Amino acid sequence: MEPDERDSVAAWWHMVVRNLRSFPHSCSTLGRKIATLCDSFTSKSLKEHICPPLMHMLIFVNFFKAPFLVDLKKPELKIPHTVNFYIKVEPGVILGIWHTVPSCRGEDAKGKGRSWYEAALCDGNPIIVYLHGSAQHRAASHRLKLVKVLSNGGFHVLSVDYRGFGDSTGTPTEDGLTADAVCVYEWTKARSGTTPVCLWGHSLGTGVATNAAKVLEEKGFPADAIILEAPFTNIWVASINYPLLKIYRKLPGFLKSVMDSLRKDKLVFPNDENVKFLSSPLLIIHGEDDKTVPLEFGKKLYEIAHNAYRNKERVKMVIFPPGFRHNSLCKSSALLHTVRDFLSQQWA
Repeated sequence: MEPDERDSVAAWWHMVVRNLRSFPHSCSTLGRKIATLCDSFTSKSLKEHICPPLMHMLIFVNFFKAPFLVDLKKPELKIPHTVNFYIKVEPGVILGIWHTVPSCRGEDAKGKGRSWYEAALCDGNPIIVYLHGSAQHRAASHRLKLVKVLSNGGFHVLSVDYRGFGDSTGTPTEDGLTADAVCVYEWTKARSGTTPVCLWGHSLGTGVATNAAKVLEEKGFPADAIILEAPFTNIWVASINYPLLKIYRKLPGFLKSVMDSLRKDKLVFPNDENVKFLSSPLLIIHGEDDKTVPLEFGKKLYEIAHNAYRNKERVKMVIFPPGFRHNSLCKSSALLHTVRDFLSQQWA
């Protein structure tokens, strides 16, 4: 807040305090509370009040709960052989998840409930824990298309809505989303027997995936595999290159405001640092014409990972030709072959 603005607010407040002195004690107590709030507000600039919440909303677009009018408790209305269930991560945080079994088990799944689906996790078909991007929820059309492709390819898919997304409870933060992913991965591993489990992150979900993978690495139980679809290096670089914000980059102080806001909210999602500590098989896939997260970010991340990994054969990048942009790699006929080929080699 500018000096003149502060002076005006301060003068107004002193007048309020003088008037409150003639009120009963209870009103004076209220006055002290108001004074505290006022001091808190006037001690910060208007930019400090606006920028952090705005950046938080741009990264966690959980308020946009599209597609609308979808009953997330009834996934069968959107995708076959799928069950909805919930996992409690911590007090106040319950995640909504869709479990889609491989299409080859579709007939077996008819009429079955959660217990059957849970038991099916150890049937030997590989499992993918899917961590989506920054907006919408697990019923988004492009996500359903990907899940169908993977299901037809013989994969179980657990589509997770982070805290605050879809019908999941809680408020999204970077640490919170990381805890969500770790919880779902460990829950799945506890029920999968010897069946491998892969973390698949898309866009913002790539930051969640590498954060979770680093936590698992530190626990001594590396993820069985990681797939990063359209990854960035870190959220700071991704944010200043975000299409909606690019037009403001030349405004004085804009970049500093963005960085200060992200730092205040402790938002980093450092893929570029996380991959230096990983040992899990890592596949990076990126569309050549991705305008939301440009290909250069994926290439840079691959370079960092390839240099850091001791076993270079555990890191691979596949670039898809123009036509699939940010959300449509699932439409490529080469996607399933790419994923299955990589995972079969790593898990052989």
